[in-house]
Amino acid sequence: MTFALLALETSSSLCSVALLTADAAGSATLYSAEHDGTAEHAERLLPMADALMAQAGVNRSDLRVVAFGEGPGGFTGLRVACGVAQGLGLALDIPVIGVVSHLAVAHATPAEEGDVIVVALDARMGEMYVAAYRRQAPFGAAVVTGEGADAASTAARSEIVLRPLAQPTLIAADDLFAWAATDAGVTAGMRPILAGDAWTAYGDRLAWPEAWRLAPAARPHADSVAYLARAAWGRGEAIDPSAAMPRYVRDKVAYTTAEREAGLGGNPKAQPRGGAAPYSARAMTPADLDDVAQLEARLQQFPWTRGNFADALEAGYDACVVRDEQTLLGFCLLMMAPDVAHLLVIAVDDSRHRQGIGTYILEWCMARTANRGLPAILLEVRPSNPGALAFYARHGFAQIGVRKGYYPAPHQQREDAIVMKKTLAHAPVPHG
Repeated sequence: MTFALLALETSSSLCSVALLTADAAGSATLYSAEHDGTAEHAERLLPMADALMAQAGVNRSDLRVVAFGEGPGGFTGLRVACGVAQGLGLALDIPVIGVVSHLAVAHATPAEEGDVIVVALDARMGEMYVAAYRRQAPFGAAVVTGEGADAASTAARSEIVLRPLAQPTLIAADDLFAWAATDAGVTAGMRPILAGDAWTAYGDRLAWPEAWRLAPAARPHADSVAYLARAAWGRGEAIDPSAAMPRYVRDKVAYTTAEREAGLGGNPKAQPRGGAAPYSARAMTPADLDDVAQLEARLQQFPWTRGNFADALEAGYDACVVRDEQTLLGFCLLMMAPDVAHLLVIAVDDSRHRQGIGTYILEWCMARTANRGLPAILLEVRPSNPGALAFYARHGFAQIGVRKGYYPAPHQQREDAIVMKKTLAHAPVPHG
């Protein structure tokens, strides 16, 4: 074996893994596994990957590249696949490749050369993520898995060319046909192929023309991520793991524009409270979510929502809150990838800054990371937040990269993220 690619897809309720291997003669084999269930991706993903590698006789050290479904899709699910891919890439010193969810669905859609594929994925709340592609080559061979796969079938799937007609975007379900006509260029005389789960999720309000064809491909799968990533690898499109990031199309989910103009969200100062008091850290529970979401909204211009935090708890992320009696002083959210921990969110009520609470929470994160046997913590921070950059630097974090356009910014702009890493020399003493 001269090539091994691991692909991960968790952007929907379907958690899937694929392993694509090839020998020196070019003979290729695809191994695949999946599990359908919400809030189980973090638990299932690595065991599934390890099982496929054991089946193929592949060690992690044999991997040349890790691919992941970058979205758009479920907020928490996207973090899982990206975090695991990034952790493996950093630990094994190999690159990663992100594959757009809609492209993976289009890849799995049977179509003839010249066909237009309109992919609509359910974004919930009456909305959908949509994109469109034109097939530049026929569908090729059917998926062949396990030892029956051969170089010809795998190459055919890898060489499918899909030209983007409209990049993924978020729209209301009721706006689908207007979007298809204006953005995707679908005219009255065309017979597009419809793929993705939104066509059935919103079937009661989507009366598409009889000539339009509904395809069976509904959700992204790691099989297609593997094939597309293999083609991207051949084009030299792999990236450094520190640059890996999910594709978030829905940035603002907490407040409407009118609500923001009325003063919700933003970055108002929290009301000060007098006097320091003892505090303690404990695991975050669903009972904390209202307070956590309210503090996050007061401190951040583009906050996580209560639903985002609830999804993270259901996914099994490590999270803690620090309270002074009944008042929430701060919190954090930590995702454990295979070989590194990813600090997703950390916040301290700004009336309690410079009282050691941020350090206390960060030490909790380091202790949890060390107790899991992981050697390092990664995080992102805005370049426009010099206070946070200095805080992390004081605690031993060093910049290892930059993610371009990672954060939403005012006026529909994007801001880069500084990627920082701290290697743990030893396990700190846990604080709860």
